[in-house]
Amino acid sequence: MRHGKTVNHLSRTSSHRKALLSNMASSLILHKRITTTLAKAKALRVYVEPLITKSKDDNTHSRRTVFSYLKNKESVKELFGPVAEKVAERPGGYTRILKLINRKGDNAEMAIMELVDFNENLLKDASGKSETKKTRRGRKPAVAKTETAETSAPTETKE
Repeated sequence: MRHGKTVNHLSRTSSHRKALLSNMASSLILHKRITTTLAKAKALRVYVEPLITKSKDDNTHSRRTVFSYLKNKESVKELFGPVAEKVAERPGGYTRILKLINRKGDNAEMAIMELVDFNENLLKDASGKSETKKTRRGRKPAVAKTETAETSAPTETKE
């Protein structure tokens, strides 16, 4: 039974788990995207999202609290700098977990964890409209109607 089980221990001691999550959180903040197992990514989400929320309020107490978790000056600077600016309006949900295929060696479920506001490819797709129209028969290009109308019009040439 899972009575009262709120933390995934990840088959590690408490000190090992804290060090693991601290290092993974620092890597996520510095690189904006990491690849790890699905269980670790889910545990990291619970660990890092409150730290990102704390970074919205830039004062000495917040910086010291976050530093006690991360133990890395560069990641604290990055968190309170560019990361805090991008997530200022966002009310929560700063990370995204994308599942990958299972790892070949031990068949572990793998995932990419990334900061939501730093995925430039996905932001471009969401802001720009798609040029195709979805129908029941499949995708039909929206520009096909205009091209066929222009090409079917008779053209006259004078010599």
